[in-house]
Amino acid sequence: MADEAKAKGNAAFSSGDFDSAVNHFTEAINLAPTNHVLFSNRSAAHASLHHYDEALSDAKKTVELKPDWGKGYSRLGAAHLGLNQFDEAVEAYSKGLEIDPTNEGLKSGLADAKASASRSRAAAPNPFGDAFQGPEMWAKLTADPSTRGFLKQPDFVNMMQEIQKNPSNLNLFLKDQRVMQALGVLLNVQIRTQQEGDHMEVGEEEVAVHSRKEPEVEKKRKPEPEPEPEPEFGEEKEKKEKKQKALKEKELGNAAYKKKDFETAIQHYSTAMEIDDEDISYITNRAAVHLEMGKYDECIKDCDKAVERGRELRSDYKMVAKALTRKGTALGKMAKVSKDYEPVIETYQKALTEHRNPETLKRLNEAEKAKKELEQQEYYDPKIGDEEREKGNEFFKEQKYPDAVRHYTEAIKRNPKDPRAYSNRAACYTKLGAMPEGLKDAEKCIELDPTFSKGYSRKGAVQFFMKEYDNAMETYQEGLKHDPNNQELLDGVRRCVQQINKANRGDLTPEELKERQAKGMQDPEIQNILTDPVMRQVLSDLQENPAAAQKHMQNPMIMNKIQKLISSGIVQMK
Repeated sequence: MADEAKAKGNAAFSSGDFDSAVNHFTEAINLAPTNHVLFSNRSAAHASLHHYDEALSDAKKTVELKPDWGKGYSRLGAAHLGLNQFDEAVEAYSKGLEIDPTNEGLKSGLADAKASASRSRAAAPNPFGDAFQGPEMWAKLTADPSTRGFLKQPDFVNMMQEIQKNPSNLNLFLKDQRVMQALGVLLNVQIRTQQEGDHMEVGEEEVAVHSRKEPEVEKKRKPEPEPEPEPEFGEEKEKKEKKQKALKEKELGNAAYKKKDFETAIQHYSTAMEIDDEDISYITNRAAVHLEMGKYDECIKDCDKAVERGRELRSDYKMVAKALTRKGTALGKMAKVSKDYEPVIETYQKALTEHRNPETLKRLNEAEKAKKELEQQEYYDPKIGDEEREKGNEFFKEQKYPDAVRHYTEAIKRNPKDPRAYSNRAACYTKLGAMPEGLKDAEKCIELDPTFSKGYSRKGAVQFFMKEYDNAMETYQEGLKHDPNNQELLDGVRRCVQQINKANRGDLTPEELKERQAKGMQDPEIQNILTDPVMRQVLSDLQENPAAAQKHMQNPMIMNKIQKLISSGIVQMK
């Protein structure tokens, strides 16, 4: 299953669907948490999404699991490079080359890291440099409607990555109006497209923005620009500022959560919720803090609020699913009896209808398992189990075997550790001709109490009826080790010896011989003996070379195999 999820992740990555790739690799990691390749692949997917913090975390795990694998250091270097941690990137690539000196990817990465580090040290301070630092840049561009669409354009993303690596590269891309628009969003100022020769001031810097030359007919006309109405601009600006303030509070809350400062984290998430009520991630994050603190009721309230608000806003279904999953986890923490797991299971099922997440599916399976175990524990009552077993015994004496089976089954449910109930039910199954079920119960009886002679007697009886006389003999003899004077076991041995000797003398009827041979040919051990080249030569010598056959008979292993063939009716001695 892990390989299948990995293959899906690789396919999604190759097609450029990096979000799906992350989900598939996460599913594979849940199934095989010690596989370093899976963490390496997920690191690459995160890096492709510019989630460099997550890429770095997975790269570190890759190196931890497989410290002698060069590609792990390549992932580590790439993540550091994406975070503009050039010295750390150089160190990671260098260490990888110590392990794999011929790796071209590591060599290329090291060269890029060194070049970036040199540019970073040599470049004059850029007044706009801070605006392009860290993942906050991508968050701001995603949050603003005027730049959100640019992130779907690969050439724009590449330009912003180059600027993020070295802010001095901004001068190379200023002619692109999309970059100017992004700069305005990041600096929280409005930048309009200017006519050729015009310029505008941004802080203390003067940046010339050249527009594309227009046809002569357009120049003769005096265009009358239509600026946006002032009230709309002010409203949009205020909304943007609120969102940025809320995101800042969320980041502070995340930092406090990582430090286990839960009260501070709650304060920041609550403030973010007050500033911006159109992002349910603030609510689900606060729910996570309540869950960690053991305040499960508060967690559930927040999750319900997130689901309700998320549906009002038509938020991403994945966020709604996350809130439901978190609620299910809180309910599970509070569960004491089997019925308490019913709302847990229902909540996880609702989450899966929103988004089929492997982690949620795993938690659903765990909840269903826990509910079943509690049901068994709650149903456990040895006293009622004994009463049901006695009722089964009465029906057995009256030869009402189906009714006896029903009561023995109830006795087992009430006390699954009682070997007597399994032994008695095995006897019923034998009477009803249900040999596989009888054998299974007899083996369970022996498993629960290896010294209980009835278990061996039941198992041997089933094997005898199935005409597996050698196996029945072994079972009876094993039972006699624990109870040497048990008459039922001694009688079983005697009956097996009679049947085995009968076969050895060739006293079987043609029907019996044919049936025994057919059963023997289904036995894997018999099949192995017959396909063994040495045994095939032995069998040939038995027919054609008696002298050689006598020598073979002196070998105990060969003699034992021949005895097996004789007992199964495959070989007959005359």
